[in-house]
Amino acid sequence: MHASTGGADVPAQMRAVIVPGHGGPEVMALGTLPTPVPGPETLLVRVAAAGVNRPDVFQRQGAYPPPPGAPATLGLEIAGTVAAVGPDAGAWRVGDPVCALVAGGGYAEYCLAPAPQCLPVPTGCTMVEAAAIPETFFTVWTNVFERGRLVRGETLLVHGGSSGIGTTAIQLGHAFGARVMTTAGSEAKCDACRALGAALAIDYRVTDWSAAVASATGGRGVDVILDMVGGPYVAKNLDALAIDGRLVQISFLDGSRVELDLRSIMGKRLTLTGSTLRPRTVAEKGMIARALEARVWPLLATGAVRPVIDSTFPLADVVRAHQRMESSAHIGKIVLTI
Repeated sequence: MHASTGGADVPAQMRAVIVPGHGGPEVMALGTLPTPVPGPETLLVRVAAAGVNRPDVFQRQGAYPPPPGAPATLGLEIAGTVAAVGPDAGAWRVGDPVCALVAGGGYAEYCLAPAPQCLPVPTGCTMVEAAAIPETFFTVWTNVFERGRLVRGETLLVHGGSSGIGTTAIQLGHAFGARVMTTAGSEAKCDACRALGAALAIDYRVTDWSAAVASATGGRGVDVILDMVGGPYVAKNLDALAIDGRLVQISFLDGSRVELDLRSIMGKRLTLTGSTLRPRTVAEKGMIARALEARVWPLLATGAVRPVIDSTFPLADVVRAHQRMESSAHIGKIVLTI
């Protein structure tokens, strides 16, 4: 039996990554699931490539359950072609090349995507590159530019500069006229960060990054910090901020509970903010998508900004893809090809 919308034949069953229980990468396996059917304001995408992200690892481990209504299948970003169009899904047509931020379901041959969260594949980008864009670009745009209010001429410090988030934040900060500094875990990773536009890249394993930042700013500090470490980094981040500085927290690899001296926040008029992307409404994510299309898509089209691809794995090699992610040896994005 085939479902058909707008002329695309869609099989009733599809290959997808099944996660029957929580644990290490080996709990994942390729299986078969019913192909989803698009509802109102939704597209069914025939997936060509899907990005692998740290939240996928946390969900597989049982530490990051999907929000209500989201597919249990892993995968938060995809690129492919429109296979079917639900009612009221705008101007999208079957066959259109598309990339999308999704709440889950990306590790599969077909995936549902809310139409407002979909964007055209940027001019000149491959499907692999397009699949590596949504999760990190949505995250960086809303956190660094909307919440962090970074503007031209300011200084941005990005922790974990060689990660998918980090490589995106360095490039976008640099492209929009900020002076970008970053921390990374090896000299090779620091070299990669400098190549992307970082004015200063600090190997935190051998150098006290807070002292290096103070030295590089003449003791003034930085205007915005994007942090995914948390824990002991938080107090050091507050010390590293300039007057009216903003700390934007997007994860907490070293712990979510911290003890702070409020005097530093008050004395320097600091802003401590943060956000999570996945639970936000389709309308909110749609607004981020429109901002990206207006402000960032032209940079992708000219090649001024480009997703950094570390490695690709066929869908059947999803275990190896997650092992690569957990090794933290990667620079940039890991992508599954379908």
